[in-house]
Amino acid sequence: MSKRYAAVAITRSGIRLALKLGARLDQTEVFVYAKYSGGLEGRGGEITVFDGPVQALLLKLFGDYEGIILFFSLGAAVRLTAPLLRDKRTDPAVIVIDERGEHVISMLSGHLGGANRLTLEIAELLGSHPVITTASDVQGTFAVDLLGREYGWRADSFIPMKAVSAALVNGEALAVVQESGERGWLPPGAELPGHVRLFASRAELKESGLSFSAAIFVSDRLAEGPGEVPGENQDIAVPAECTVVYRPRSLVLGLGCNRGTSAEELEAVVRHTLNKLRLSFNSVRNVATAGIKGDEAGLLALCAKYSWDLVLYTPEQLNTVELDSPSEVVFRATGAYGVCEPAALLSSGAPTLLQPKLKSGNVTIAVARVVYSEELEGSERGRGQE
Repeated sequence: MSKRYAAVAITRSGIRLALKLGARLDQTEVFVYAKYSGGLEGRGGEITVFDGPVQALLLKLFGDYEGIILFFSLGAAVRLTAPLLRDKRTDPAVIVIDERGEHVISMLSGHLGGANRLTLEIAELLGSHPVITTASDVQGTFAVDLLGREYGWRADSFIPMKAVSAALVNGEALAVVQESGERGWLPPGAELPGHVRLFASRAELKESGLSFSAAIFVSDRLAEGPGEVPGENQDIAVPAECTVVYRPRSLVLGLGCNRGTSAEELEAVVRHTLNKLRLSFNSVRNVATAGIKGDEAGLLALCAKYSWDLVLYTPEQLNTVELDSPSEVVFRATGAYGVCEPAALLSSGAPTLLQPKLKSGNVTIAVARVVYSEELEGSERGRGQE
């Protein structure tokens, strides 16, 4: 896929609009029907002329582009794309535009596929009216299945999304418990409905004495037992099938290792340490260590495997952190009195460690939680909008 979007037009008017959009929307390939292409065959570049069935073309485009923009009727778009649909998590965004360019319709994958966002962008470029029908957008609130997406948050399971989304849009009592992660997840211009309440911890939720039909937990902590929501072993009366758990990227691993330590040994130590702390492996944001380890093959392989950044510090930077147990041995080897502890603290911005230096085989590890702003942007903790 050389471009992000494919614009498909099959009429003269549609082709004119598609070419106009292609010139204004970056990363767009325009596909025009040969019969009405008007000599575009030789232009090449970002224009492709096709002469076969439209559905055969769409079958190929569905796997090659993240957004499909169709310049024909909504009914035709529905009939042509219906056999191609597989899963809302993988289907591309599909946008439909009438051949006069009056309406830009978000037809498919509005949230996860980004069709709603793309609809607004195209409507602005063409001076058209955007048509978006997803309930959370119409109501001006957040989408459960997009929560924290810009920050890289990951849901433990997609299964409860439908039930929790239904609770949100139908005005049922919904608790959002955020124990870690970025606070500015409410979309610009969106408001928190009155039936949604925010809490900083499960303890705060329990102390409220309120009952909820559904819940969203944003936490790097693992459940203490099967079927429990993250954190302490307390009974919160929200069914598991109505509870979405998001894992923010809120943990920093300070790692040190002997030269030649394998990625497998490093990963085993990381997993064992996080599990002992009851912290989620999916919440790791990055690894931090001394600059001298920047070429360590095992560290590089581990970070590449999980798309973690490897943050490196000079001895001078590491030595700015006061340590309880500075090591002369480490200083002679690296020029710093410690590696994993100061690296974790510097990278996370945290004042203390969740896990002080722990040595296991060829690996030393420390864990810190990233410090974020105290306030949730656009809302007030513990209450919804009145």
